[in-house]
Amino acid sequence: MSVTILSPRVSKMAEHLVGSEIIKLAGEIKEKIAAGEKIYNLTIGDFDSNIFPIPEGLKEEIICAYESNETNYPAANGIPELRDAVSQFITKHQGLTYSKDDFLIAGGARPLIYAAYQTLVDPGDTVLFPVPSWNNNHYTHLSHAKQVFIETLPENNFMPTAAELKPFIQEANLLALCSPLNPTGTAFSETQLREICELVIAENNRRGEDEKPLYILYDQIYWILTYGDITHVDPVSLYPELKSFTLYIDGLSKAFAATGVRVGWSFGPTKIINKMKAILGHVGAWAPKAEQVATANYLTRKNDVGNFVARFKTRLEDRLVDFHQGLSQLKQDGFPVEVIAPQAAIYLTVQFNLIGKKLPNGTTINTTADITAFLLSEAKIALVPFNAFGASADSTWYRLSVGTVSKEDITDILNQLKTALQQLS
Repeated sequence: MSVTILSPRVSKMAEHLVGSEIIKLAGEIKEKIAAGEKIYNLTIGDFDSNIFPIPEGLKEEIICAYESNETNYPAANGIPELRDAVSQFITKHQGLTYSKDDFLIAGGARPLIYAAYQTLVDPGDTVLFPVPSWNNNHYTHLSHAKQVFIETLPENNFMPTAAELKPFIQEANLLALCSPLNPTGTAFSETQLREICELVIAENNRRGEDEKPLYILYDQIYWILTYGDITHVDPVSLYPELKSFTLYIDGLSKAFAATGVRVGWSFGPTKIINKMKAILGHVGAWAPKAEQVATANYLTRKNDVGNFVARFKTRLEDRLVDFHQGLSQLKQDGFPVEVIAPQAAIYLTVQFNLIGKKLPNGTTINTTADITAFLLSEAKIALVPFNAFGASADSTWYRLSVGTVSKEDITDILNQLKTALQQLS
């Protein structure tokens, strides 16, 4: 009897899921490094732990938790001590009042964002978000939803405006916002966010009780890392009536250089948090118990926390300022470079207007991919183009991350960049 061999088939969602553009670029960088090239990798939204280690107090607490055998399953929504500690931390530093039962702990922000989408978005619903932004397109796809995105402008620091969002607000079921923003390192002003919040309030008043409300997913994972006169703003602080419609994403990873510790938290309406808890309970995406115990204890060490954050922010801001000054000087020297002053996070927004420029061998730079390749091969600098974050394919704006560079590296990087740009005609 003959056997028919069927080719493997997967779900339509899996078949059409696009892999991470940043991971693809990282693979190319690793190949060059493996071949012996010295590449300055400024693509990573992470920290070199030898340059930016986690707080010593947090490390001590993690070691202590493991030595105390805190290695069994944690509570599905996070241990009560950590939820209470985070609740107090948010109240003290943001002025937001949420009980520990309004918090959900997970293994970083990613599973929380996934759970938020699964909780708030039905198949066929519309998710509205700005680009460039991090992974909203992928989470929308995973939710079998429809994406509507607006491409933001450099004159607005790549933050969305109410005027840009307004034409699509009535069809949206979820508005996904992030401030400070990955990839730009910019943040909402109070005026910008107020106008957007007013749109959401007006839209929910229009819908009434029988229609599904418009929710805000507010990713504030970088909120502690603001510089100069920039202050973090959030929807509920501005408009308390949005508390029923706003879900926050936050965590330990960015503000404490603890990306690998995997402790994230979400907070918002109790019913939504409980449904997210049920979803993640099936996924098993909780943060390790030892790290939860350690984080709960560390957050109560208020002097340690304050001292670490102050020093950490200074070191990051110094790097961002050095890059900004160096790139601004290149612009003043006549090179086709633009740069936005640093505001927050670990990123700088840079533009290389190199389309149409020629290399010494006569090759013309025609695309953003050509610019990326030129920077990598000639300047030995790896950056992430904004089109990896959903922007137009021909965008010439880039994300520069300072999480893996020493202060001493910056001069070398800028010199190599200038030498490379001098080759172009």
